[in-house]
Amino acid sequence: MKYLRYALLAIVLLFCVTIALANRAPVTLALWPDTVTSFLGFGYSVTLPLFIIVGLAGGLGLVLGLVWEWLRERSVRVEAKQNRRELDRIRADQGTPATTTGSAVATTKPGNGSRDQVLAILDEKDA
Repeated sequence: MKYLRYALLAIVLLFCVTIALANRAPVTLALWPDTVTSFLGFGYSVTLPLFIIVGLAGGLGLVLGLVWEWLRERSVRVEAKQNRRELDRIRADQGTPATTTGSAVATTKPGNGSRDQVLAILDEKDA
C-alpha cells in the first residue's frame, strides 16, 4: 500500500511539473483595471509565471476551505467533548473504568456492573 501511495504521488508530481512547464509564460496581475488606476492615481501590479499564480490560488483556496470547515465543525467537537465528559462522569458513578481512547465504549460483558452490585449487597447481608 505504501508503494501504491508513492506511485500515485509520483504521478501527481509529474502531472504538476508538466502543467508548470507548459504554463511558464509571464502573466501580469493588476490590483485595478487601467482606467481605475489612472483615476485613483495609484495601482499595484505583479508579473509572475502562470503556474505560480494558479498554484497560489489553489493553495489559498485549500487553506481557506480547511479553516472554514474547521470553524463550521466547532459545534460538533464541543458537543462530542461534552458527551465524553458526561460518559466519563457516568462511568465514574458506576465504578466502571474509562477506556483510553475516550470515544470508544468499554467492551465489558452486559450486566457485569449490576452483578457486582448484587454481590456487594449480598456480602453486606452476610456480614
